[in-house]
Amino acid sequence: MTSPSAGTGREEFPEEFQEESVEDIRRDEESAARPAELFYGNVGEFVTERFVHFVSRPAPGSGRVWCPEWYRHAEALSRLDSLWRAWEALRWDAGLGMSNWWVHHLDPTVRALLDPVTGPFARCVDGHSSPEPLPVETPPAELFVDQRLPTSRNPFALD
Repeated sequence: MTSPSAGTGREEFPEEFQEESVEDIRRDEESAARPAELFYGNVGEFVTERFVHFVSRPAPGSGRVWCPEWYRHAEALSRLDSLWRAWEALRWDAGLGMSNWWVHHLDPTVRALLDPVTGPFARCVDGHSSPEPLPVETPPAELFVDQRLPTSRNPFALD
């Protein structure tokens, strides 16, 4: 009796070495392309359920400043969101993932956030204080081109 794959050359190899079908390859690629499932639903959960346990409360006289209303500071929100996303990505790396996260993500973020001079909470020593944005003057409209337009080119290009 002839096997269903007779004449295809596939019967000579064990099943694990046989060619994958186009459908198998597509399914594998789509599965790999999906973002990993998030552990925390958002940056707020990450900060209240994990971050606050990694970073100790600044001691009086330490010079470090934390604002309990961290989410009202655009810089802090952006930095903590980036920190959370890095944690979500690196937690899957069983080798150096968490070491990388601590050294290259958490440590510099904490230093930047809690800095008493340049950090976003510098004015929050006695509670939340709204930060003042940097003063700016509106640049001439012709100086910048909307880079979202398909016909735009970089006005600063050296070509």
